[in-house]
Amino acid sequence: MFGQSSFRRILLLRILLLSIPILFLGMAVTFRKARTSLLNTARVNLQQSAMRKAETINSEIQALQTSLAIASETAALQFGSPVSSKVLLTQLQPQLPTDVRCLQLRDLSTNRLIASTCGNRVFDPISTRNWTNRRETAAPDRLQLYTLTLNRINPPDQADFTSQLNLVMGIPVYDPSGNLRYSLTAQTIIRQIENVDPWVLQGYTVIMDANGTFLAHPMADRVRQNISYQPGEDRFQEILSNAMRGAPGTRHLYGFIDFDGVEWLAGFSPINITTAPGITQTWTVLSVTPLDSALQGLKEITQVLLILTAGLLAAHLLAMLYMARDLALPIEQLGKYALRIHKRNPQERAPKNFRIRELNNLAEVLDSMVGRLEERAKELESAWQEARAANQLKSEFLANTSHELRTPLNAIIGCIRLVKDDCCDTREEEVEFLDQADKAAIHLLKIINDILDIQRIEEKKLPLTIETIDLRQILKEAIDLEIVQAQQKGLHLTATPLTESILVQADPARLKQVLLNVIYNAIKFTDQGGISINVRTELTTHPPLSERNGERSEMGSATSKPWVIMAIKDTGIGIDPTQQHKLFRPFVMVDGTTTRKFEGTGLGLAISRNLIEMMGGQITLYSDGVGHGTTVTIAMPIVEPPQLEPIQDSQPISEPSAIG
Repeated sequence: MFGQSSFRRILLLRILLLSIPILFLGMAVTFRKARTSLLNTARVNLQQSAMRKAETINSEIQALQTSLAIASETAALQFGSPVSSKVLLTQLQPQLPTDVRCLQLRDLSTNRLIASTCGNRVFDPISTRNWTNRRETAAPDRLQLYTLTLNRINPPDQADFTSQLNLVMGIPVYDPSGNLRYSLTAQTIIRQIENVDPWVLQGYTVIMDANGTFLAHPMADRVRQNISYQPGEDRFQEILSNAMRGAPGTRHLYGFIDFDGVEWLAGFSPINITTAPGITQTWTVLSVTPLDSALQGLKEITQVLLILTAGLLAAHLLAMLYMARDLALPIEQLGKYALRIHKRNPQERAPKNFRIRELNNLAEVLDSMVGRLEERAKELESAWQEARAANQLKSEFLANTSHELRTPLNAIIGCIRLVKDDCCDTREEEVEFLDQADKAAIHLLKIINDILDIQRIEEKKLPLTIETIDLRQILKEAIDLEIVQAQQKGLHLTATPLTESILVQADPARLKQVLLNVIYNAIKFTDQGGISINVRTELTTHPPLSERNGERSEMGSATSKPWVIMAIKDTGIGIDPTQQHKLFRPFVMVDGTTTRKFEGTGLGLAISRNLIEMMGGQITLYSDGVGHGTTVTIAMPIVEPPQLEPIQDSQPISEPSAIG
């Protein structure tokens, strides 16, 4: 048919539609995880490379200073002999720890060049302001004085992609009497091992001072330029800010070499360099490598993922083709059998002997179902009649309870929508509406519980746990639960104080339910006055309320038995005597406009009467008429007669705690 598809096609399409996104999602997640892992590794390695380069620069400067300071103690330099000094400097130059291009000894008083390994080459002058004019021979810091500056005049040539730091270091030379006489100056180059090949995370070396000027750069034309002329100035400025705080780290840079927007990864570390006695500068050392080199391994991982995904898709497709065939053929045969069931031979059975056990079981179930359908067809007619009767009963039930169910539901929906639509001005108003919805929901639950209870009572399926209990405790708990509601309406709730235990055989939960229902009704139908609960005991040969129920005393026995009688009396609206006999029927309420404002389904007294009678007691209701209040009386047999005289008069109290 148009718009329909076969089982095989649907099965294949659905499985592929589910499996392909999962495979690609797994590939994307794996790729993302691999990239993140490689990137984190590259960041750590470049940061460590920058820290190692910073340590190497610092150690080489210290080593050069120490070597020059030791050389300044030699007699050839202290006496200032041109010939001896030249010989010493020539021998010293190749032995120094750094690449020293020139050594010069100069007379500070005349600024005359005494000896040099590079002729009369001129380079940056050395400041001697922080050098002492005289020193003691045994001074502990005599080898610590030096001045370090950048080599800007006649610096050595630099090839591209080979970073080098050009420095000029000056050491004071004192004559044998301790007077400052000469300066020993060295023009040196400090280089680092640099490699930006894939898998090697050493990177190019970049050094910046605190002002953002490049002291060393793999491109010679960038040296002595400021970062303000570079693309990505904000990234360099952020690196400097972190370095000034002494915090190493990594950042991504763009257009580092050719201003072409290529992404680079840079690890950086601060280094503190002493340039003169008491003067320290903070430089920033960077190890920079292209991001593609840092993520070189990602290409191989991507190739493996693509091959693996393609293989899984192919294997998945082949498996689905075989599975679809094994599933589709039996289902197609069973479908054809089901289409001709109505005109099949009665001896014909569903096809079996499939390779799938579940489909064989389905064929057996299909045969069994056909047999049962034929049997059940005969039962449908009688069931239809019963359904019509049940539908009529349902309509009667809905007519009696729909209003009581709609009222709390409308209240719940209205309150929730007011809160949901943000119609409340304050949080207190929202809480008030939610409290109203909560009360309506509790009321709705009570209605449903009453309906379930009356149903189970009529079906004789309501379980009771009969045990010997103290009536005082049950009565006290019921009063404690209802006294707040009475106080909210301004009613007085009084009860007879009981000093002795009154033991009865009853289900404690159900007995409490009855007492709560009766006390709740008394409070609900009373607007002024109060409710009194009088408790007394009687010794009688027949149930004490049998005459009120219209029963004869012959139903009792000749032996007297003790009973406890509880009378719950209110000053409420009262009930017409002609209507009182209906109140213990389910879904019955007194007619009249006086009671229309009160909620209820008419189940409470019916449930209470059934429960009391199931526990061996009695319950009655009496009212002198409308406006004269109502009295509900409950009688329960006592298990053991109390050893006290019967309680005859009630003593009103104001708090329920007096019970017991």
